[in-house]
Order: sequence, then C-alpha cells, then structure tokens
Amino acid sequence: MTTTALKQALRTHRLYPRLNHPEALRHFMEHHVYAVWDFMSLVKKLQMELTCVQVPWVPVGQAEARHLINEIVAGEEADVLPDGRYLSHFEMYVEAMQQCGAEVSSVLALVSAAQAKGSLPGGVEVPQAAREFMEYSFGLIEHGGLHEVAAAFTIGREDLIPDMFQGMVETMNEAEKGKWSLYLYYLERHIEVDGGQHADMAKRLVATLCGGDPNKEKEALEAGRAALMARLKLWDAIEQSLPVLESI
Repeated sequence: MTTTALKQALRTHRLYPRLNHPEALRHFMEHHVYAVWDFMSLVKKLQMELTCVQVPWVPVGQAEARHLINEIVAGEEADVLPDGRYLSHFEMYVEAMQQCGAEVSSVLALVSAAQAKGSLPGGVEVPQAAREFMEYSFGLIEHGGLHEVAAAFTIGREDLIPDMFQGMVETMNEAEKGKWSLYLYYLERHIEVDGGQHADMAKRLVATLCGGDPNKEKEALEAGRAALMARLKLWDAIEQSLPVLESI
C-alpha cells in the first residue's frame, strides 16, 4: 500500500466506530498507551543525536535541526494541563486512563523496567500487538538513520484521528459526568500540537536531515510507510480483540 492509502485506511478504520462504549475505549487505551510511550523515545533519540546533551557543551550538527527538535521536545515532554501543571503527553495519557478507570499497572511496569535496563525490556507482560509495534520503533532507534527515525516520527504519527472519534468521546464524557475530560483534553492537544505546529516542524526536520539526497528521501519515505503499516497492524489487532458490547 502507498503512504496515502495507508493514511486513508487508518482514518477510516473499522476500529473507531466500535469504540462507542466505555469498556471498549478503555481496552483501546490500554493498548494505545504503549505507542504513546515509544513515540517519546523516538523524539529523545532525535534530540540526543541532533543536539548536545552533555557537559561541556559544544555545538552539534545543524542549528536548524537543533531548533526544530528542541521545539518539538518542549511540547511533547512538558505540555500544559488545564490546571496549570506541566506533563509529558505520555504522563497526560496515563492520568486520563486513571480518571476513566483503565488499567495502568502494566505500562508503568514496562516503563520502570525500561528505565532499569536502558532499552525495551522483555519479561514484562504487555499486549502482543503493542509489543510488536514497540519493537519496530526501537529497532529503528537502534539501527535506522536519523532521517529514517525522523520520518517514522513524522509520517507515522501525523494526525490520523477522525473527527467522529472525538465526538464519541465527548458524548461519553457527558454521559459519565466528566470521566473522560482528561482524555478529551489529550485528544485536543494531540490535534493542536502533534497534528498542527509540530507536524510542520517535523516535516522540515526530515527535509533537513535528507539534505536533498534522493537515496535518503527514498529511505525516509519507506520508514514512514513502515511506521504506518505498524500502526495499521496495531489497529487491526485491537479491533479483533475488542469485546462485543452495545453502545451507550
């Protein structure tokens, strides 16, 4: 499938209409949260390689690349909440899960084990489809070129959430008296930041890293397509594992 066809398949995926019940949406979040976490690792890989993160400081690489990735990291790692606190988008997602009653112990155990190991750990029970998704990302982090990592970050994580999904969450939030308010805020920030200002900066970053080299441009496009394929496979697996529920 082409990149355009993959994006369309994700936007119109049969998974979305089935997330019209609280239990189904919690099930989705308990899988998707791993993708939110490994997204942060792609960001930090780029920051580590494109900027100086050690003492003594020395100028590293291209100044434009440093500017772009530092702007993206600031928004992803320390975004503002409605109450004025600052959290990463991953931490924001976990708080949204806790608010709606989704299970978070598994993903927190994975993060703790990853911190101790310094890489994606085995031996922690997570959904198989989510693990396969993370293995693609971490394989790219370990073995891919920076232009490929940036492309997976950019093309594979663009705004692919249809409007109808946010509308369903709004209806659910009203029915359950604000139980999904943090998740709604996360979706709004995802669309505003990841799908808006950061998307433009990320595309510029890919172009900067490719530097007009047609081979790098081809490799970047393929990395982005592979990231979309991994997301589509994850969506398929979540949809197939959903319990049969009636809408609220």
